[in-house]
Amino acid sequence: MNILAIDTSNFALGVSLLTEEKVAGEYISNMKINHSLSAMPAVEQLLKDCQVSPKELDKIVVAIGPGSYTGVRIGVTLAKTLAWSLNIPVVGVSSLAVLAANGRYFQGYVSPLFDARRGQIYTGLYGFQNGELHAVMEDCNILAEEWAKHLKSLGKPVLFVGGDTVIHREVLERELGELACFATLSESNPRPSELGYIGLTREPTPVHEFVPNYIRLAEAEAKWLEAEKSKG
Repeated sequence: MNILAIDTSNFALGVSLLTEEKVAGEYISNMKINHSLSAMPAVEQLLKDCQVSPKELDKIVVAIGPGSYTGVRIGVTLAKTLAWSLNIPVVGVSSLAVLAANGRYFQGYVSPLFDARRGQIYTGLYGFQNGELHAVMEDCNILAEEWAKHLKSLGKPVLFVGGDTVIHREVLERELGELACFATLSESNPRPSELGYIGLTREPTPVHEFVPNYIRLAEAEAKWLEAEKSKG
């Protein structure tokens, strides 16, 4: 089975090709590059380097958010287009879960996070059982200070993972003290190979029902809905 994994949901761009036995290839870029211009060329180059044609793909796995609204849409649109044109299944995985997978060997909870501005973060709480990632708490959009206070009440060490942890590190350390641990620089990028691995056994979603998970509405959408509500 050949599985193509795509993640454009945040700053980093990642694509990988997995078989049931190995990671055949993986590409990660953490540069300020427009994903709409770079994602498909990255997929094409990866398949070429791995000597796999699009017709040989069996499944598409894509990070469905939360993250950049535009980035999430790019990845989901690309995945749906490929799945539909190749008539193969598509599977969605939380962008936070992909990042949390980097904490596989940490003895405690793992809290991946992306900055959501104004002191807020996209985050969730994860752990590992028998080597498999599972969600302890669902992904959410929350003030970093409020999240840290909640984690403190759990009384267990927490590994924070993600390039945006530096933005909120002061708040997290102030509230959690020694319970707050931080991933290394090399662990801060989501790995598309982990994305593919997580999606390996998950059930697909019909392509026309497949949608992103933004967790919260874009500001423009929220204002529009509020205006419509006022009219009605």
